[in-house]
Amino acid sequence: MENNIKLDKAYFESRRAELEIAYNNMKADWQELADHFLPRSVRFLVRNVNKAPAKNKKIKDSATLKAVRNFSSGMMSGATNPATNWFRIRIKNYDIKYDWAVKNWCAFVETIIKDVFNASNFYQKLPSAYKQLGVFALATIALESDIDTVARAKLLPIGSYRYAKNEAGVVDTMCRVYMETAKNLYTKFGEENVSEAVKNCIKNKQYEQMFEVVHFVEPNAEYMPSSVWSRRKKFISVYYEVDGDKEKLLSKSGFDKFPYVVFEGDPNGEDVYPTEGCGINALPDAKQLMSMVVDEGKIVKKICSPQMKGPAELKNKKLTDQPATFTENNQNGDGLQPIYQVPPQVVTPLEALLEAKRQSIYELFFNDLFAMILNTADRGRTATEVNELKEEKMVLLSPILEQVHSGLKTVMEWIFAECMQRGIIPAPPAQIANGELEIEFVSMLAQAQKAQKISAMERFTTFTINLANAIDPALVKKLNGAKIIDDYADFINISPEQVTPTEEVDKFREEQAKKQQQAEQMQQLQQGSEMIKNVGGADAFGGELMARIGL
Repeated sequence: MENNIKLDKAYFESRRAELEIAYNNMKADWQELADHFLPRSVRFLVRNVNKAPAKNKKIKDSATLKAVRNFSSGMMSGATNPATNWFRIRIKNYDIKYDWAVKNWCAFVETIIKDVFNASNFYQKLPSAYKQLGVFALATIALESDIDTVARAKLLPIGSYRYAKNEAGVVDTMCRVYMETAKNLYTKFGEENVSEAVKNCIKNKQYEQMFEVVHFVEPNAEYMPSSVWSRRKKFISVYYEVDGDKEKLLSKSGFDKFPYVVFEGDPNGEDVYPTEGCGINALPDAKQLMSMVVDEGKIVKKICSPQMKGPAELKNKKLTDQPATFTENNQNGDGLQPIYQVPPQVVTPLEALLEAKRQSIYELFFNDLFAMILNTADRGRTATEVNELKEEKMVLLSPILEQVHSGLKTVMEWIFAECMQRGIIPAPPAQIANGELEIEFVSMLAQAQKAQKISAMERFTTFTINLANAIDPALVKKLNGAKIIDDYADFINISPEQVTPTEEVDKFREEQAKKQQQAEQMQQLQQGSEMIKNVGGADAFGGELMARIGL
């Protein structure tokens, strides 16, 4: 971007129009997904805020709603359960097992980040973010600094923002369009920056009058890493009223770190927005299910309330379904009769088809996998046993779990930077001053992924031991027991403090070897003493003893 561009309202409105192109290509698809899975998660008309949502006429069966709910609950319980330690802090390419200072600093960082998560509203926003990610393969959370809780999260409705990516495929430009009250605009940006319309609302005490606002964030062409001025920050941040004064901006500042976190699936090639996800794949089944449910309702209605025929004299008589109702017969003895009868047994195969469609939707949202993992975990089974039950399903879940981990890493890096800036986290030890923070996920789902490695390790060790017992015991030496134990403990998230370091085990072996050698020497000396006693007798001594043995 050229430095001589005037960053005024006209420029950002032009940029917003550019972002609308890719956005409009996805709008119809997102609306269709919302109609079948998550009706109230989109906001394509920003002025619809605080209005009663339109009645949804597409959802005829709750299976899609259940699938989305179970997906969100499964991801929350399996990947980011607030009651468990689902992540660890490490230093990239640095072994902290034997460095107490680094280990203590990493543990402190973990504690601070967990405290921020618990104190803020982040855990409250995650379930809804998982729902959007499952349905649209896309979810965006705005991160804001907070004096009391360090961070505050806002989940953005689908359709209320547009974004662009850099050459590496990372989102670095965000255009958010939303409604804000006159009171909040006046408080946040000040009287000198708001429009005359906002000032008049405040003057007339119309505090809740809504105004359309745009927040635009993009890379700053005038970025200077060493500068303390906001206009030199890495990202430029601009707020303005859409219908406000012609050239007036509410504010112009900057960010050192991108304030939006985008959870998204993989886009196709150079596409901006993802086109592959649970909801996208399940949409054909959902549409077919809704159509079949309507057909089933028609069949049941015809069985219970068929269209009737009867004598003409009954045409204007009021008939009820009460057993005590009697009607006159005509001359031929004909009464009311159904024009045609639908046999009730036709509903049975239709119900089977409907249930098959429901199960297909549940599987595409991984409901069966989440149920399997949580149920087996409740019975005290290990991640290895879960893997043995349905190992192949973890392979299916891996892509979306990586998408979640990528977004969570961005959130934690943002919180870490915010805490460092405020001095909440002390400076790292000198030996890792130039190191890179590494986040390792150790949730139930992450461990279930690692269970594939554990299973392979167990099969390998069992095979080697059996082969050694059958052919040659020396083959057991092919196993590096200490390394296997360390890797096994790491895979199943055992604290390093609970595993004795290999160096201490080696020292123990050396001590045992020395003790064994000393015991053997003592035994040899004892055997020599017994031999001498047997040759010389109990009273033999000195030259007499030497003479007796020929010396």
